[in-house]
Amino acid sequence: MSFSSDAKRELCRDRLERRDAAVAECYGVLLYCHSFSPREIRIITASPDFAQRLPKLLKRAFSLNFDQLPPEGATGKQSFAVTDPKKLSQIFDAFGAEIGGTLSHHVNFGVLEEELCRAAFIRGAFLAGGSVTDPEKRYHLELATAHQSVSREVYTLLLDMGFSPRETKRAGNALLYFKQADAIADFFTAIGAPTTAMGIMTAKVEKEMRNTVTRQINCDSANADKTVAAAQEQLAAIRRIVKEYGNLDVLPEPLRDAALLRITNPEASLADLAELSFPKVSKSCLSHRLKKLMAYKPEE
Repeated sequence: MSFSSDAKRELCRDRLERRDAAVAECYGVLLYCHSFSPREIRIITASPDFAQRLPKLLKRAFSLNFDQLPPEGATGKQSFAVTDPKKLSQIFDAFGAEIGGTLSHHVNFGVLEEELCRAAFIRGAFLAGGSVTDPEKRYHLELATAHQSVSREVYTLLLDMGFSPRETKRAGNALLYFKQADAIADFFTAIGAPTTAMGIMTAKVEKEMRNTVTRQINCDSANADKTVAAAQEQLAAIRRIVKEYGNLDVLPEPLRDAALLRITNPEASLADLAELSFPKVSKSCLSHRLKKLMAYKPEE
């Protein structure tokens, strides 16, 4: 099962206790479903949990049954339909819309006055027209509807609920979407899926930890590369001096000690060389000696 399917499963566990919340959730489903017209309502879903919830939702909201149900034992995409004119008229009336005079759908905010009903409405919209990507891969949640006016009004509703979605269009649908883990987690918390929200935040923390470890490894690797490169330059300078002078006795004692220390510890960092020096010298002092060693010329 996908992360999106798991999210819908959790949302479908919400008990349909209050009728006004059931009406609001059904409203969200209808405005984001396959078809909501004066001729028919058709809801198509691949979520088995949502498919089980739909008949109960319609019954609780309107005391109605679907005219068409999926075959018993059906899997994959399942289709539910209401085609009876009287049932359609009853549903349209519940949302303040005239079944014969509606040119385009709009959100009737009078149905969504309570916070509980607004959350239920968004839950229905997500169940019918929403999806969320596995947060292990990326952060993306979207709500898609064929009704541009509905999408704009839901945008306003989400703003009132404290969210800041983005808008776009795809294949004739209007989309609202989020790409921030915190916003997606808050979205699911608000509509009744705290476990899904926790999964998103857990994935975010783990991803950030992995990124931190990776950055540290890369930093350590870069520092190690710099240490090796610096040591090779110093050894090359020492070999040049030996070649031109025959040995290191020409060097002043502090430089000679620094050269011998580097020869015997070719991969050690500057800090480690300072610790190994005898008598002890500071890191900056040893760095100064090695720089003088590398600049040493025969004429000196």
